Amino acid sequence: MTRAQTVLAFDFGLKRIGIACGDTLTRSAAPRPAAAALRGNPDWQAIAREVRALTPGFLVVGAPYNADGSEGDLSAAARRFAAELERRFALPVHLVDERFSSLEASAQLKARRASGKRRRRVQRADVDSAAAAVILARWFAGERG
Repeated sequence: MTRAQTVLAFDFGLKRIGIACGDTLTRSAAPRPAAAALRGNPDWQAIAREVRALTPGFLVVGAPYNADGSEGDLSAAARRFAAELERRFALPVHLVDERFSSLEASAQLKARRASGKRRRRVQRADVDSAAAAVILARWFAGERG
């Protein structure tokens, strides 16, 4: 039997990077606080804190594609981010198609707020990290970029 491993997922953006964590045993994903990015430059200290605190065995990054399957505007930047994660933390990095993950995350958060399960307003950083959780759930389901 293999032991459960923590997995961190990232929804790359030029202003914020959504972060989520989960484990290979429960295969569930939960949002973490988003990291800031300044003109596409990630807050590597914030990301390093998450990696140190959670000691993941894998990292997952959302690969942005357009609805038709072609590469999105941020595809190259997301691949560079994934490569830098691998270089900095010496962990395997997997890419997952992130198409519509932000829309799915936003709808989930709004539904939770409408049902009363979420009290505070939905912020953009909340959507980014919830999108990272959607990306991680897709990875657990076997989807790969």
